[in-house]
Amino acid sequence: MNVPSWAFLGFSLAAAILFNLSAAAWWRRSILLATNLAFLLSFSDQPKAYLPFAAFLCIGYSGTSLILAGLQRAAYLFIISTLVCFIWIKRYSFLPDAVLLPPGYLTIGVSYVFFRIMSLLIDAHAGTVAHRIDLVSYLNYTLNFSSLVSGPIQRFAEYHRMEVGQRLPVDAVSISAAAERIVIGLFKVFVLSSALISLQRHSIDALGVDSTSVARIGDGIAIAALYPLYLFLNFSGYTDFVIGVARLFGMILPENFDRPFSSGNFIEFWSRWHISLSAWLKTYVYMPLIIALMRRFPYPRLEPLLGVLSYFVTFFLVGVWHGQTSEFVFFGVLQGGGVVINKLYQIACEAAVGPKTYRRWRANQLYRVLACGLTFTYFAFSLLWFWSSWAEIARMASRIGWPGLMLLWSSVIVGAGIAIRAGQETRRWAYSVGIAGAPVLSSRYLRTVTASVMVVVLVIVSVALNAPAPEIVYKAF
Repeated sequence: MNVPSWAFLGFSLAAAILFNLSAAAWWRRSILLATNLAFLLSFSDQPKAYLPFAAFLCIGYSGTSLILAGLQRAAYLFIISTLVCFIWIKRYSFLPDAVLLPPGYLTIGVSYVFFRIMSLLIDAHAGTVAHRIDLVSYLNYTLNFSSLVSGPIQRFAEYHRMEVGQRLPVDAVSISAAAERIVIGLFKVFVLSSALISLQRHSIDALGVDSTSVARIGDGIAIAALYPLYLFLNFSGYTDFVIGVARLFGMILPENFDRPFSSGNFIEFWSRWHISLSAWLKTYVYMPLIIALMRRFPYPRLEPLLGVLSYFVTFFLVGVWHGQTSEFVFFGVLQGGGVVINKLYQIACEAAVGPKTYRRWRANQLYRVLACGLTFTYFAFSLLWFWSSWAEIARMASRIGWPGLMLLWSSVIVGAGIAIRAGQETRRWAYSVGIAGAPVLSSRYLRTVTASVMVVVLVIVSVALNAPAPEIVYKAF
């Protein structure tokens, strides 16, 4: 079952009605379990396709149960086993073919289940999970249908609070908010992201035909600049949709985006983009690593460099997690390299001119425009290894040529910086317009009208195109 799609929405609404028929804990746990399993089983009608996935879940549950039973020494064994099993199921390219299973088994959601299981094992070992976890709670947490395919990543403590009764009320107000979020998500995915990826693919095709150098540079700008916007609308639209669906069950899922293209540097960008992934890595990779390094090398002068090293390792893993090929390894190098360069630049500026002067630089309007443009452009550049191959990148680069590439990326930096700054000012002005002290843009009336227009457009697009729901990019990870 595709997410988001009209079929998934209907499935979710039916499940939500059943779920809310009774407030009894046993009823809600049972309905949620049945919903989660039914959704998972919709991806294949072959029982053997689920065996590796089931084994993966068993490792996590066995490890958590043994650790909570007092066998703390088992924690490292099960953490390593979970990591090895994940790499094996995902078929990373450095593994020899002889140890791999034949393809055809289910991998949908494995990456996000991996994060949930790992956090559960680590938290159980750290003592932050203080109670036994029964099988129903474990399955409902790891296989939560609303976030199985592409997250957001939720920790067990957050899920457990809702399981024991700390849910949002499912009333007219919450249903209205959920419906609005669902409509916005569908509109982003079905209409906006679909239009942008079509334009980008058209530019890729155009780059392959004979044309002037100016036209090739224009196509290159479109190829580079449109994909980050497409990815944002595709993934954030999915996130809006599933957050809205979860609200129908009184569940709160973590937010994943906070206007990432407004970021003035690459470190800030990763605090606004795929927030649940960044937060997970900060908690379970960055902080333990930097603490371990500082204990091993307790020298104050080394602390900035240890922080830089920890940043690189953390964000290198971001790239490697995304895929199994050399392109994703290099994507990880670029993510790690981006935050390292950013951090070293900050350290150098503060050492050279002092923190106060550096803050004044960052507050300068021209500096902010260039910083936003450079951050967007670096991310767009790194994404070339996210959506294409080495051969495709080489072909596009040869078509444009080195002088054209320099002009292309310079244009993206300037254009993106100006566009982002203009968007920020427009947004600020729009929210300053109000009636009776309240911003017009946040009024219930205007939001209802906007959502209604989106619904009409969605229906027209769905009927006119008669096409299946667009794929979510992060479904593949």
